[in-house]
Order: sequence, then C-alpha cells, then structure tokens
Amino acid sequence: MLIVALTGGIGSGKSTVAAAFARHAVPIIDTDVIARELVAPGEPALAEIAEHFGDQVITPDGRLDRARLREKIFASPAQRQALEQILHPRIREEVRRRIDTLQAPYCLVVIPLFTETGDYPFVDRVLVVDADEDIRIRRTMARDRLSREQIEQILASQSSRAERLALADDVVDNSNEPEELMQQIDSLHRKYLALAGATSG
Repeated sequence: MLIVALTGGIGSGKSTVAAAFARHAVPIIDTDVIARELVAPGEPALAEIAEHFGDQVITPDGRLDRARLREKIFASPAQRQALEQILHPRIREEVRRRIDTLQAPYCLVVIPLFTETGDYPFVDRVLVVDADEDIRIRRTMARDRLSREQIEQILASQSSRAERLALADDVVDNSNEPEELMQQIDSLHRKYLALAGATSG
C-alpha cells in the first residue's frame, strides 16, 4: 500500500484536503486525533506529561489543560522538545499499527509537524498543502479566535514554507477557489492510484 504523508503549516487547509480525499474512500489517519486519544485521562502519556510539566497542566477533572501546556511549550523550545519526546514515538507506533489494519491502494497520514519531526520511515510520498501566509493567518484567526500576534508566534515555531516545500513530492495550492482545489485533489487521487498499482504490481 502506498503511504502518503499530508502536511502543511497552520491554516493551510489540511483538514479540507483530507476530507476531499476521504470522499474518494481513501483511508485517513490523523496524528492530531491520535495525539488527543493518547492524552485522555488514564493514558500513560498524560501521566508522563503531568510528571514532567507539573500538575498545573491538568484540569481539576483530570484532563489535559491544553492552553496551559501551550503557554509552557511556546515559552521554551526545550519544553516543546520534551513534549515531543513523550508523544511522538507513541503517535508513530499507533500510525504504523493502524496502517497495518488497512486494505486500500493507498492511505493518507495527516502529520502537521512532519517537517519538524520527519521520523516516519514508512512514508512513501509527502504531500504539502500550501497557501499564502496572509491567507493562512486570516483563516486561523477566524477558526481559532486567536490574535494575529499569537498566530505569528505559532508560525515562527513551525518550519518555514520553503522548508516544507523542499520536502514535498506533491503540492496542493489551497490559495484559490474550492473548485480549483478539488480539481487538484482529483488529479492527485488518480496519480496515487496509478502509483499504488505500479507498486503492488
């Protein structure tokens, strides 16, 4: 099975692109969803996060206080790295496990921080969702109700657009009309089916 990593910066439209591929019955594995499951109450990763970052990142009802944790990791690259060391190996292992259960020509694995972590040796191709930075900032402001300054902080903590594009085997431009985006995805779907057929043959 062909394994395609789907990545892109904040506000680029990864979820929109993944949903469009899902309409073609392509299996989607989302590492953000896996990350949320891994930090549910009672999970070992949550206990490890509490041990490292302190009980102030846990809410009174035993859940992860994402806002508190975000403050800590944006204030310190070392703290962000510590969180990644707790979560990323577990996420990668769960992605591999889910891939092994699939029967399809190809699947998409949504990995927002692929450029930053990159440690997915089983990925065959990298698809980058790209859009102008100003468009991405406006989308994120509307979606997450964050200030422009907060979003620019997030952008600064992520890989640059050039770094993402340098890793790309394929690029979807999500700066324009939805119809144009769908045409690009239809074309890529045909391409991936052909590549998967060539691989399995």
